[in-house]
Amino acid sequence: MSEAKKIFSDDGVDLYAVIPVNDYAAALVWYEQLFGCPPTFVASDTEAVWELAEHRSVAIEQLPEHAGHAVLTVFINDFSDFTEKVAKRELTPVKRETYGNGVRKAVYRDPEGNEIGFGGAPV
Repeated sequence: MSEAKKIFSDDGVDLYAVIPVNDYAAALVWYEQLFGCPPTFVASDTEAVWELAEHRSVAIEQLPEHAGHAVLTVFINDFSDFTEKVAKRELTPVKRETYGNGVRKAVYRDPEGNEIGFGGAPV
């Protein structure tokens, strides 16, 4: 077992990923379109949070000095259903990949250049 797995066991680990943005209002609209819902809660005038699962959240925060540099991937159970729903909301991935082991990935880029990918198990 790796040292990281010893420290970060399944019990007691939360994940809070922040995507830095410059234009909070525009980013809020785009991420509502991507996730298909408003944020779970608004933490402040410049930060909104979507809880993707218990103890696993993605936030946008107005941090102009870091905007456009985020890269994250969320592995989801129903990849096909999710990407079809996003397509109906008129967002298109900038890249789709299928790895040698069959794992699929769709990468979306927000207007500021941040990349959020969604991965799914082989078909």
